[in-house]
Amino acid sequence: MVGLVAIENQSQVARAVVAEAVLAAGPRIPKEARLLLHELAAAWADVADCRALQVVPLKGAMTNEVYQVRWLTGVPSAGGEAEEPRGEREVRKVLVRIYGDGVDLFFDREDEVRTFECMSRHGQGPRLLGRFPNGRVEEFIHARTLSATDLRDPDISALVASKLREFHNLDMPGPKSVLIWDRLRNWLKTAMNLCSSDEAKEFGLDSLENEITALQNDVSGDYHWIGFCHNDLQYGNIMIDEETNMLTIIDYEYASFNPVAYDIANHFCEMAADYHSANPHILDYSKYPDIDEQKRFLKTYLSISGEEPDAEEVENLLQSIEKYTLASHLVWGLWGIISDHVNDIDFDYKEYARQRFEQYWQKKSANLQS
Repeated sequence: MVGLVAIENQSQVARAVVAEAVLAAGPRIPKEARLLLHELAAAWADVADCRALQVVPLKGAMTNEVYQVRWLTGVPSAGGEAEEPRGEREVRKVLVRIYGDGVDLFFDREDEVRTFECMSRHGQGPRLLGRFPNGRVEEFIHARTLSATDLRDPDISALVASKLREFHNLDMPGPKSVLIWDRLRNWLKTAMNLCSSDEAKEFGLDSLENEITALQNDVSGDYHWIGFCHNDLQYGNIMIDEETNMLTIIDYEYASFNPVAYDIANHFCEMAADYHSANPHILDYSKYPDIDEQKRFLKTYLSISGEEPDAEEVENLLQSIEKYTLASHLVWGLWGIISDHVNDIDFDYKEYARQRFEQYWQKKSANLQS
């Protein structure tokens, strides 16, 4: 097993020797990452040629750039060629994550790396193989990333509900205090600093401080089950091993302790998204789960040892989720505004933000009328 490799500890001589050899790793892979990949592959006895790597961009990421990097395996013959025909040989894969611009406005990267390492120790995610100045190399999980339509599949949704309950019960280090309200206020302040006065007026940012306070007061009397929440459980952050039906939840940048109702509400909101469509920023809220789908999810989530949860418990959690849906819209609306100013990934952040704020006001109005 290859442990963590720190590229900054590599000698200048070693780096100079391999730098030219790995230059073809791809225009978007930083030089320091290429050197790290070379060192990792050189330590694997089954890699035929550590310099012969293929880089494949992975779509759907909106905070980072993500790549699959792979090498052919097989022991070379005396003539330098691998003994097996090229088409029949296995590949060794890793995942390269290049951090997006401005991510420090959203979360502390060192905190996120500590969470990543802790999750790995819990057996909940990929191993960290190495770090470079603006990214890292992770173990590649041999599983399929869920699709947007998968979330609507009752069997897969039940698996997600059970896995999310397991995730919420993880014993993670650090304070167990709720983050959502501080995050909202901090992101609002950041958005106000980045926006012009016209843009702030367009999105109604001046009124959001009062909206956040009112929402916080509205949920204050509810029962709060606090757990370790993912806070970004869209389909692209869930992987399934189709042989075992085991799920793995990945990407913990926004993870923190929060009311579990918020995490479930956010997951329901993500059912409106398809980040692999021709227009990945467009949300379709006709796909938001109906009341029967929500109850089915919650019954699975609340089931312990196969026992049917109490109907009142389901109803209380359902009502809390309804309120926290508003918080989800505010969080990702502000995220979209900030990202529009700092991130150059090909995604229409501003339009995405507009849709989330529209949903916030529509849902708030509907709640007041009901």
